[in-house]
Amino acid sequence: MAQRCYSSSILVLISLLLLLTFSNVAEAYGRAKLRPSDCKPRCSYRCSATSHKKPCMFFCQKCCAACLCVPPGVYGNKQVCPCYNSWKTKEGRPKCP
Repeated sequence: MAQRCYSSSILVLISLLLLLTFSNVAEAYGRAKLRPSDCKPRCSYRCSATSHKKPCMFFCQKCCAACLCVPPGVYGNKQVCPCYNSWKTKEGRPKCP
């Protein structure tokens, strides 16, 4: 019985350590500041799936220059870059793609 309790405790401890590690990696990605020269390649990837490439690139680069962050992927994940996520148009829609 004590052996089983001990192995369960180790499993819980390992799970918590893994969770903590992965949450720190995600948080570090959001805090990582890009250099302005990193914006164009990041925005090129971010806008690669849209049919409106010119406006997407324009606004992505504008947002990147101000926030020094571009969310990962071609869509969504804006919670990773709070500044990028909070910019809105006059109509209240998201400014950054």
